[in-house]
Amino acid sequence: MYQNPLINNKATKNINTGVIPIMTYRSFPVVNFQPDLRSAKGTNLRKGITIRILRVVTLVLLDIIALSFAWRLAINFGTFLESPWTEKPSFILLNLIVGIGMIATKGLYSPGVYRRNYTALIKAVTLSAIFLLLIAFFYEPDDYLSRSSFLLFWLLSVTFTCAGRLIFDFSTKLLRKKGAIRYPIFVITDRQEQDDHMRIIQNENCYTVEGIADSKCLDKVNREATFELLRQQGIVEAFVSWNAIKNRLYVCWHFQTAGITLRILPTNDHIHHPKSIFWTIGNVPCLTIPAPILAGSDFWIKRCFDLCASIILLTLFSPLYLTIALLIKLDSPGPIFFRQERVGLHCKKFKIWKFRTMVTNAEKLQAALEAKNEIKDGVLFKMKDDPRITRIGKYLRLYSLDELPQLFNVLVGDMSLVGPRPLPNRDVEKFQKPHFIRQEVLPGITGLWQVSGRSDIEKFEDAVKLDITYIENWSILLDLRILFQTVGVVLKKTGAY
Repeated sequence: MYQNPLINNKATKNINTGVIPIMTYRSFPVVNFQPDLRSAKGTNLRKGITIRILRVVTLVLLDIIALSFAWRLAINFGTFLESPWTEKPSFILLNLIVGIGMIATKGLYSPGVYRRNYTALIKAVTLSAIFLLLIAFFYEPDDYLSRSSFLLFWLLSVTFTCAGRLIFDFSTKLLRKKGAIRYPIFVITDRQEQDDHMRIIQNENCYTVEGIADSKCLDKVNREATFELLRQQGIVEAFVSWNAIKNRLYVCWHFQTAGITLRILPTNDHIHHPKSIFWTIGNVPCLTIPAPILAGSDFWIKRCFDLCASIILLTLFSPLYLTIALLIKLDSPGPIFFRQERVGLHCKKFKIWKFRTMVTNAEKLQAALEAKNEIKDGVLFKMKDDPRITRIGKYLRLYSLDELPQLFNVLVGDMSLVGPRPLPNRDVEKFQKPHFIRQEVLPGITGLWQVSGRSDIEKFEDAVKLDITYIENWSILLDLRILFQTVGVVLKKTGAY
């Protein structure tokens, strides 16, 4: 048990009441840590998805009514022309599909200011009408609509769709004033910024602030209790100041796997996060990192892929394993496999499997070779023409074949196919505090470091930057891209020694 200063939600009403939450202390038991920074306690739908779906459905229905009504009035009051376009219901359906599709592609069903972009709405309706003209020209060039009916349809479509948005916005504001359809949010910002940030949030007039805390609630010791509180209160969005998160960017994964949209509150400094998109609150530009629709699923897809791929590759490569094992035995005395203690997830030690490429007493000989280390900051040990490497070992390293037994590590869950490389104790002992973020995810056989230079990278800091870039930008597609690039890098023997 430990104490975590978080504001109780009992004193907090919707943001228009002006009630300032009272600081209280709440305590929660420490729960089991997640096996990987990117994993979740379970798969769940994105928070607040019901309200978002309701908004989109309502807007689509209003646009369908507007376009259908405009079409019917245009046919009745314009100059009548007998054609399939005026007689068959299928053409009315086509009109709706084109119109709704064009509005959707302009992002006019998105929340906030996007749905209130009337200029873009008029453009979308106009483009859909022009597109219908093109379809008519190629499908039935002699029979379509009269010019008066077409112009009347366009004018009424623009009028009715804009009127529908105005009615929707007016109704939404009226309901929110009464405390309905508000998003429950949590604010994390330092005390000196709280007043400014609360004023910005108040301008948006669509949130209920359930609590507020300073940046310490995101520290490692307090983090689990913080996210447990967010889950208990059903928080949909978290507003976090840039100063509170700039040194904790990896915390973004906790919000994403919890299904909570992260809003980064504006600051005077230049801010950027790889997965962020621009958004406005109270007409002030800021960044947001949206949660996926199905939160917590990506990492388990990754683990299933690792498991299936390792089984398939171990089966396919079994003849190659036997050949390499025979060559190692014929080349030099000693075991076929080399097992070394490496530091993995959460600094937990495990034995990594490799084909032996060095003489049997290689680790003892390393101390005498430290002076020839080619990594400038000395954290890693890399050396071209290492005298400890055997003849067959040079060829195995050239094509990274010595790494193939690590598929067994992937199979048992110590490693992943893609991730930061697990390092020996000797290297991790020289880590500085910022370096340990790479230990918060499963280590991998290959990674962004390996496809960006492999042994040609001369400074450990450069390798760490690549690892952090991978962690911040991680996705299933990025893993697949790295795997394909790895094949090319290995075949070209880039930076291999």
